[in-house]
Amino acid sequence: MKILLTGANGYIGMRLLPQLLDAGHEVVCAVRDASRFSVDKAILAKIEVLEIDFLKEVVEGKIPRDIDAAYFLIHSMTSSTKEFDEMEAITARNFNAYVKHTNIKQVIYLSGIVNDKNLSKHLWSRKNVEEILYKGDFSLTVLRAGIIVGSGSSSFEIIRDLCEKLPFMITPKWVLTKTQPIAIRDVITFLTKVLGNQQTYNDSFDIAGPDVLTYKEMLHQYAKARGFKNWIVTVPVMTPKLSSYWLYFVTSTSYKLALNLVDSMKIEVIANDNRLAELLDIKPHSYAEAIDMAFKKIAQNLVMSSWKDSMVSGRFNQNLERYIQVPKYGVLKDEQKLKIDNPSRVIKKIWKIGGKTGWYYGNWLWKIRGFLDKLFGGVGLRRGRTHPDKIYAGDALDFWRVLLADKKGKRLLLFAEMRLPGEAWLEFKIDENDILHQTATFRPRGLKGRLYWYSIVPLHYFIFGGMIKNIAKK
Repeated sequence: MKILLTGANGYIGMRLLPQLLDAGHEVVCAVRDASRFSVDKAILAKIEVLEIDFLKEVVEGKIPRDIDAAYFLIHSMTSSTKEFDEMEAITARNFNAYVKHTNIKQVIYLSGIVNDKNLSKHLWSRKNVEEILYKGDFSLTVLRAGIIVGSGSSSFEIIRDLCEKLPFMITPKWVLTKTQPIAIRDVITFLTKVLGNQQTYNDSFDIAGPDVLTYKEMLHQYAKARGFKNWIVTVPVMTPKLSSYWLYFVTSTSYKLALNLVDSMKIEVIANDNRLAELLDIKPHSYAEAIDMAFKKIAQNLVMSSWKDSMVSGRFNQNLERYIQVPKYGVLKDEQKLKIDNPSRVIKKIWKIGGKTGWYYGNWLWKIRGFLDKLFGGVGLRRGRTHPDKIYAGDALDFWRVLLADKKGKRLLLFAEMRLPGEAWLEFKIDENDILHQTATFRPRGLKGRLYWYSIVPLHYFIFGGMIKNIAKK
């Protein structure tokens, strides 16, 4: 089958793509920015990539006419705290318009469980998108999931941050809300098995694991699986806004996502039945099994995708290409260069920078900068990195965003997503004479930006000087 995969560079899309290719399908990936589609060259050679922004005016003929089926995996919850429901409605209507003149027979939409009478804005938006898609000229299959647990998922990473960093927690009363989590592996199984299955056409199904748990019980079970004990005290005084700040500051989540999550965590998310699991002969994994599978992937460095690599985990949603050309005029620079004897070894070290490896010099200073950034509404250092030694354009790297990762050309270019009175780039490049160039470029915003730069020049002298020496040394 020829399949259109929207949201192909999202958390679910990145996991689903190799499964579709392994099944022998021809896949057309629709992404907003092809420059940050982080897939291996082997996969890229097997697929067709289309740049489509479903929030913008429809361009007729952009999607191939011979499409047989499509996955609608576009969500906007992390893009806005106020208008994401309108954005999601626009993308659904534009999607219908895009595929209207194709031969498409089935669309599969991953939605949220919407069985509670009082839906949050997030869940109401999911249901509204379903209703819009049902108006399309195709058969619709809707899979409604709750909390998705897997390495790199936002839910799993938030639970992980809370438990690993806070053995004693004072929590808001929404931790007593019941939910029914599902393993990411089961979500992918459901998504692949409904493809082309006419018994699932024009119907909506709840998909969930076997355990109904409160968020408090999920936190306790995580701690038990990791071999330690945690204590949780609930209080009724935390407002939604205060709860959002608490989640934002303690975990790696963005404030926008935290606010929308807290709004949804007040609503019970429990499946009505498991008729689809019976129909497709699927036995979902328990929550404890989902945690175990997630950590096996982490231990083997096999995390395929992470919500942190999404652009909405940072401060900028613009196309990355506008920042790739580092400005030459009106900027302030710190330039370091050093002759090296083994370019291959140095490139490997550069490709491991950030995350658990750190920044090769003054890591405690980087941590302080990350803490201050988080304190003033930035992303901080908590995003880390998805892979220990692989980097793709578009990836999050602590409080940087990867603009260009050309290992063959021996060049890595990063753009700062921290709170700054200006814009900043950090570049590593090895030239034809085996000289390592390390350049920090800052384009200040007015007098405030210049004062900021000159106030930290002494720190730059030590940090950047020490960093290039440690990267270059054996």
